[in-house]
Amino acid sequence: MKFNLLDWLVVIFYLTAITIYGAHFRKKQQSIRTYFLGGKTIPAWALSLSIVATETSTLTIIGTPGIAFKSNLSFLQLIIGYLVGRIFISLILIPSYFKGEMYTAYELMQRRFGPQTKHATASMFLVTRALAEGVRVVAIALVVSIVLGSGAIWSIVIISALTLIYTFEGGLTAVIWTDVIQLFIYLSCTIFTFFVILGLIPGGWHGVLAAAGPKFTIWDFSWNFHIPYTFWGGVIGGAFLNTASHGVDQLIVQRLLAAKNERDSKVALLSSGVVIFFQFALFLVVGIMLFAFYQFHPEVIPNHAELAPPIAGDRIFPTFIVTYLPHGVRGIMIAAILAAAMSNLSSSLNALASTTVVDFYRPFLKKEVAPEKQLRFSRWITVFWGVVLTALAILSRDVSSVLEAGLKIASITYGSMLGVFLLGVMTKKANEKGSIFGMAVGLASMLLIWHFDVVALTWYVLVGTVITFSTGYLASLYFTHRKLSFGGADPRR
Repeated sequence: MKFNLLDWLVVIFYLTAITIYGAHFRKKQQSIRTYFLGGKTIPAWALSLSIVATETSTLTIIGTPGIAFKSNLSFLQLIIGYLVGRIFISLILIPSYFKGEMYTAYELMQRRFGPQTKHATASMFLVTRALAEGVRVVAIALVVSIVLGSGAIWSIVIISALTLIYTFEGGLTAVIWTDVIQLFIYLSCTIFTFFVILGLIPGGWHGVLAAAGPKFTIWDFSWNFHIPYTFWGGVIGGAFLNTASHGVDQLIVQRLLAAKNERDSKVALLSSGVVIFFQFALFLVVGIMLFAFYQFHPEVIPNHAELAPPIAGDRIFPTFIVTYLPHGVRGIMIAAILAAAMSNLSSSLNALASTTVVDFYRPFLKKEVAPEKQLRFSRWITVFWGVVLTALAILSRDVSSVLEAGLKIASITYGSMLGVFLLGVMTKKANEKGSIFGMAVGLASMLLIWHFDVVALTWYVLVGTVITFSTGYLASLYFTHRKLSFGGADPRR
């Protein structure tokens, strides 16, 4: 019923092989330029697939089918917003990133405002990414608990350690090329599972439509701001969420900066949107098919309680995998789910390390440090963040829906970050004091909105961005006027 020796051999082989493959990129690392930007030699198609793999964590693979199982395809409205956000980033933010060489998104804030704004945005990224990634890594233990029948903290430690090894050795180059492999593994395995489920449903696709036809509903034009996946919340809110996650979060921006030029950066980002739409559609349809499967096989519930559809949506997909897929194949599928975890974790480790080194370590150096020493320090900072993320994952094991928990953590702070970036690239009158004040007000407002549950999480980034942008702009005008009133020079001269 569960794993056998063949399944375990498949998982162990995969984990060993991907770690060795990633670690062999060590010889390409000579400086932080190669360690954090891959030497800007990676082709656009690989960056595109890496972007998809990076925004696809284990919680996406196991959580998205659970959403469709319990509701319908309305989550796709959010993905449409993701496509709109990518277009905005390509038009507004990417051109700014390629005015000179940058290692992190937050260097743009120093060029526009000054070091205080850079440190504020970089610090917000470090905290947000660490907390959100800690929740994502929890999904590893959830999957292993389904395989073994009990929780396993050691699974978090083992997967984190293996991921840390190749990230430590190979830097961003290792991260991107392992991302490409892991993407092909988990997508091909999910497509295979799609056909397995289809074969278990009487009548095939017609049986799916008969048992779960209403679940194929996509559109919800309701203006109820407490419903997360409506057309307006998805397209508008999703656009702002994606602009923040892919335009100002170092996790994705690092790949945009690693492109050979501005054109490749745009191609990588926009083409990744096409793949991500297909991917989420696949995961959601699998969730609906699982719903149809249990409608046609109600007899499994009273006789075999372990085969009943799990109460927690996050457990539905992995439970089916370890119960119904052939031995060997189920090992590959579990390896694929762990691959997504390793892909996302390695990206986070490298992004956290790059921000720590570039935005906090290097600016405070009093003399030039040799490239070898900077590279060595970067590697050990990667180890530091590996320990932190592992500890946060262990402490976050009791979250309910890991997918929505991860989105909520990021969305609370994304509005402040996006608002200040838009102040920088879309206005000329905004200044450093005003931008920091706007960030503070935006973050405080979002904490209150989250605490009192004012709107659904899909609106968080939009609300936070508007508050930060408007408050920061008005505050900038005030500080400029106050400076002029006391005899300061007009900064517009």
